[in-house]
Amino acid sequence: MKRVHLQPDWPDSWKSSYGYDLEEVYGEITHRGYAYAYASRRGQTLRLLAEVLTPGARILDIAAAQGNFSLALAEMGYDVTWNDLREDLADYVRLKHERGKLSYSPGNAFELSFPAPFDAVLITEIIEHVAHPDEFLAKTAQLVKPGGFIVMTTPNGACFRNKLPKFSDCPDPCVYEEVQFKPNSDGHIFLLHPEEITVLASRAGLQVEVISLFTNPLTNGHLKMELLLHALPRTLVEATEEASRRLPVPIGRKLLRQMGARLRKPV
Repeated sequence: MKRVHLQPDWPDSWKSSYGYDLEEVYGEITHRGYAYAYASRRGQTLRLLAEVLTPGARILDIAAAQGNFSLALAEMGYDVTWNDLREDLADYVRLKHERGKLSYSPGNAFELSFPAPFDAVLITEIIEHVAHPDEFLAKTAQLVKPGGFIVMTTPNGACFRNKLPKFSDCPDPCVYEEVQFKPNSDGHIFLLHPEEITVLASRAGLQVEVISLFTNPLTNGHLKMELLLHALPRTLVEATEEASRRLPVPIGRKLLRQMGARLRKPV
């Protein structure tokens, strides 16, 4: 991935994306909790894909923003299609593209159409931004070939810090349509609980292969632990993160902030 440098004439969306890139890919860490949590999520996402797909497989990355997962997967040898609602970000991703097969298909995820389905679709940190996560997952399933996969990450709604509504408890999600698609955590509408993933997957004609929980409060710098992250070696933080993933399920679902899932479309 090419290193780019902030330019004064960039659009605001590029400048905002560059701020994330400083911590996500360039190692200029200001908020250690964010950077460590992102690294954990990135590792889990790439693992869930690499376990089932070899290089050369076709992958669609929906709502891919500044394209860091798209670029990483292209460099790993996958045939990747980048998508985002913000069409202007495509040229920012092009600036960073160094090697690998990467194409661009901006647009609303609910309206995407392609000549052939994909081996996998990646939806990271997006389903919590839509008013109809059930419809979004069903639409995503249409873009995957039989035997293919959907890999998703989303905040764990069962975590004790979650104050947002549960999708299955909402009588009319239509009331949230005007506020959907907003970026960052202030754009979250629902945070799905692990058991909801299974229900939504079944409705979309998908099978759940894996649901994993990760990112503990220390890794994320929550509960006033950000200062600790400046004192502790990263290797120790990563060791506690790895240990926390092996917690008993009832404890992990309350303590861990992030959730990953790999769903399969039956043949």
